[in-house]
Amino acid sequence: MRALIQRVSGASVSVGGAVIGEIGPGLMILVCAMQGDTDAEADRLAAKIAKLRIFRDEAGKMNRSITDTRGAALIVSQFTLAADTSRGNRPGFSTACAPDEGERLYQVFAARIQAQGIPVATGRFGAEMAVRLVNDGPVTIWLDTAA
Repeated sequence: MRALIQRVSGASVSVGGAVIGEIGPGLMILVCAMQGDTDAEADRLAAKIAKLRIFRDEAGKMNRSITDTRGAALIVSQFTLAADTSRGNRPGFSTACAPDEGERLYQVFAARIQAQGIPVATGRFGAEMAVRLVNDGPVTIWLDTAA
């Protein structure tokens, strides 16, 4: 699985002009299930994100996790994280999971994040979404369970 995480002071996702998910301070997580991914990758990725120390401590150093700060997570499916741009100018997405399995793994991942004690809001799989966020730092990190 691949994820792009951003430390945010707030974020929301809308479908058709209606907000369907919103958080205050925490993480905006864009996630993509790749071909061959299983629940094990969702587990590993969720555990890594929950423990990742990218929030400021009292000294201003990145030394606290989202669980330490009691932040929330806005999780949005993003199949374009599977983009292959190695040939030509039009990205290919053939390495992403098929939609049914991608949606299942997206739901598994969101449940695993929530099981870590992190409040979760989500987007809608496969929908055209508008995402708004205020990146805090900015801090943006790319994670890939295959790496």
